[in-house]
Amino acid sequence: MSKFYLYTWLAWALRLTFSSVFSALVLAICISAYLYISQGMVPIILKLQEALFDITKFWFLILWNFTLLLFLFRTLKPVFNRCYNNYKLQLFTCPKEGETQVIEEVGYGDLVKVWRKWFMLIIWLVGAQMIVALIFSYALSETTAVFDWFNIYVLYAFILVAGYFSFMILTARCKRVKLVKC
Repeated sequence: MSKFYLYTWLAWALRLTFSSVFSALVLAICISAYLYISQGMVPIILKLQEALFDITKFWFLILWNFTLLLFLFRTLKPVFNRCYNNYKLQLFTCPKEGETQVIEEVGYGDLVKVWRKWFMLIIWLVGAQMIVALIFSYALSETTAVFDWFNIYVLYAFILVAGYFSFMILTARCKRVKLVKC
């Protein structure tokens, strides 16, 4: 079963990474191109090239935050009904409606309640990781600045680690999700 969680997490992490980074990069390049075109398309010299790169880098970091949130929702859908190592996560209809049934074709509308629970689980796991990292950084370093090490890349690494454990905990936290053999 540990291979199932590893394969599920790996597929999710690769999809999340590629989707969020690629989308943020494309949008940042589009913003830089728009700014370059709106300024009259002056000939590109070294300083202009550096300025365009800095603008792209600036917008990439901002846009990556938004695309990460978007693709945290969008990449949850492919997790369901994929068989890895003879197991799969299956989504069921709401148990409050009486009889539960398997949702064969998982849509984004079916995922909203599950995603909220999963997202809160990720937030709690990332928060716990930040507390542990803060304790270690405070105990092992002599600097007085507490969050010097924290940036979007560290947060993304925490999200990826939390994602792995969240798939394990999700079946216990959400009654609509079950781990079944396939």
